[in-house]
Amino acid sequence: MTLVTFVTFFMLQIISPVDNRLYAERPLATTAQIDAVLAQARAAQRGWRATSLAERAAVLNHFCDLFETQRDEIALELTWQMGRPLRYSPNEVRGTLERARHMIAIAPAALDDIDCGPKENFRRFLRREPLGVILTIAAWNYPYLIAVNSVIPALMAGNAVILKHSAQTLLCAERFAQCLQRAGLPDGVFQVLHMSHEDTECVIRDPRVDFVAFTGSVAGGHAVQRAASDRFVGTGLELGGCDPVYVRHDADIAHAIENVVDGAYFNSGQSCCGLQRIYVHEKVYGPFVEGYVELTRKYALGNPLDAQTTLGPVVRTAAADAIRKQIAASVSAGATPIIEESEFAASKAGTPYLAPQILLDVDHSMPVMKEEIFGPVAGIMRVDSDEDAVALMNDTVYGLTAAIWTADEEAALSIGNRIETGTWFMNRCDYLDPALAWVGVKDSGRGATLSVVGYEHLTRPKSFHLRTKT
Repeated sequence: MTLVTFVTFFMLQIISPVDNRLYAERPLATTAQIDAVLAQARAAQRGWRATSLAERAAVLNHFCDLFETQRDEIALELTWQMGRPLRYSPNEVRGTLERARHMIAIAPAALDDIDCGPKENFRRFLRREPLGVILTIAAWNYPYLIAVNSVIPALMAGNAVILKHSAQTLLCAERFAQCLQRAGLPDGVFQVLHMSHEDTECVIRDPRVDFVAFTGSVAGGHAVQRAASDRFVGTGLELGGCDPVYVRHDADIAHAIENVVDGAYFNSGQSCCGLQRIYVHEKVYGPFVEGYVELTRKYALGNPLDAQTTLGPVVRTAAADAIRKQIAASVSAGATPIIEESEFAASKAGTPYLAPQILLDVDHSMPVMKEEIFGPVAGIMRVDSDEDAVALMNDTVYGLTAAIWTADEEAALSIGNRIETGTWFMNRCDYLDPALAWVGVKDSGRGATLSVVGYEHLTRPKSFHLRTKT
């Protein structure tokens, strides 16, 4: 596949949060180049949809093999682009491949015809057809894991894909393109566009695009919806979160502390499903808070290229500034901060390096308990019953994931049935299983990716009603 060559004076720049220097830059596509990409995608999809599932699987499995051989290079490149500690970056490659290979493996069953049963003199069945051209708009915080959720199943279903990645992680889109090209994907079936917000909205409105898969902020989701509202085009929106966890009185406290701290601070808290609201039963509140604070203080904030670093910078200085304001607003409203910034020497105003923070004495009037804080910050609140926990967990405009720590599976199921969320976890919060649908409710989004359900959003049903005898 030939990548688009851009010739323009307008550049997108990756400023690395590692050292605040320019890491890479790419020109924005011109109007003519965007038009050419759309035309090529439309034409290429007709040939790609005519291939067999076995042929598509062979190409995409080869992509997986090629992608895996570049694991170390991709991991280093990823750390420089968005600041995740290098010790963790290879896990994104592993997770991307797990999701890709699972979606490839289940495609024959997920896309198989649905037989409507016998009827004399008739043959009736449903067939899933590709939508056409899929526009994937991916976010920077998990740049491969987010993109793969729609890119691979869309291609397996017979669609063409145009990937518009975040300006912070432009090189991730190009990695996808390079590996797919080497794997033998026909020209035009997968293409990359580096675009402005304005041009992206124009592409969403273009009748040559048949579906938009977007991951980003709630505001970004509204912008996608507005752009798509002029025509009948589907949208999949994976948006923000302010995810809760309930540590029940019968929880394994040591296990809960380890998991919840990781769920709050991994990726420097820059996860749409990161744990931010922590509700703890009063019977275990004291030991949980004590252990949570102790483990937090063991984190090593610093240069993500250093092997000892367990907490890297947030994506940019402006993001760190915004997080500091949300913390300060919560404190002004009565929250008690537990961590002194001086405990983490690398944490300094005017940089993207930010100490983790624990806020106690919180309530739902405070930013930490009602807004998405895309950073290493969590509020811990005492509750006296399951009913109290349920009410507080549902008291939010978001609904991406929620979790409980308990020894009682039936209680977990009962409580989970009442929680307004896309995914309900018991005794974990740190894994997106590709066999399960990734879905949000309320302001956390619409539609679903992954699992057999994910294929339903990338295809349309076509009914076949055949009279075999007259």
